[in-house]
Amino acid sequence: MCESKEKTFFKLMHGSAKEEASKEAKIRAKEKRNRLSLLLQKSEFHEEPKARRSALLTGVTRVCPEEAMRWGESFDKLLSHKDGLETFTQFLRTEFSEENIEFWMACEDFKKSKDPQQMILKAKAIYEKFIQNDAPQEVNLDFHTKELIMKSITQPTLHSFDAAQSRVYQLMEQDSYTRFLKSDMYANLTEGRPQRPSNLRRRSRSFTYNEFKDVKSDVSIWF
Repeated sequence: MCESKEKTFFKLMHGSAKEEASKEAKIRAKEKRNRLSLLLQKSEFHEEPKARRSALLTGVTRVCPEEAMRWGESFDKLLSHKDGLETFTQFLRTEFSEENIEFWMACEDFKKSKDPQQMILKAKAIYEKFIQNDAPQEVNLDFHTKELIMKSITQPTLHSFDAAQSRVYQLMEQDSYTRFLKSDMYANLTEGRPQRPSNLRRRSRSFTYNEFKDVKSDVSIWF
């Protein structure tokens, strides 16, 4: 009787030990796979062609000086040109104020919305990303403008963000655009010199509507 109980206890203990060992082995295997995946990702980055990495760091480098000179005629000409928009965005990243241009682009995309449901989703996304207090990329707007947007967020129109977009546009035109025209980045472009690699660290990842499965973006360039 006692021997039988001892055997049963031994089997239970042995089975429990095997189960624990199996769990530990699975955990170690998972950790090993994660480490291997991380090493592969790092290896791929280091093996990436130098020319490509340089292009990512320097921004737009294939703009002809004549085109770059035209960007200095007006802020609107700068933003209406694909390379101008990309270059100005790169410049704002060096100043850690890229939320302004990203908000402006989001508003441009919002105004192209045709489906009412899509409009609501985009409006909510813009509000949560750029407008509400402590938003991840909050833009500088007065209380009254924010209040009007908040009240219209559930039933937005194509003009819901017009006042806010105009305000941010003016801030960029009067402040950032002026500094951009005086920057080495712009001077290098107008004189046909290659850009120097930038070591800036991004404050935050850029906003893209692809984060929202039900929302389709009409903008061709999202950074």
